[in-house]
Amino acid sequence: MGKIPFKKFLGDALDELYPNSSFRVFDTLDDIEIDVVIDNDTVSLRASEMEAEYDSQEYARNRKQEYDQLNQFEMQFDDDRDSTTTWVDKINEIKGRHPK
Repeated sequence: MGKIPFKKFLGDALDELYPNSSFRVFDTLDDIEIDVVIDNDTVSLRASEMEAEYDSQEYARNRKQEYDQLNQFEMQFDDDRDSTTTWVDKINEIKGRHPK
């Protein structure tokens, strides 16, 4: 999975901190068109916090991507019918590859 660029978090931080403002983010805080005075340190801090939060959930995004490829209901049905643990084994395998 590719890392989301910091620029995306700058836009999100500006939306959150200045909800009634309009702006365009180019590459850095120095390249923003905005109609209010902003505190660059506050925006950069919030964007960094948002980026850290996003990064901390990488395991969940990776797990979901793999979970979505499974036909879990069919696996559960087959396990119940056949007295097997294929579904549980596969879920544990995915969790093992992408720990919290």
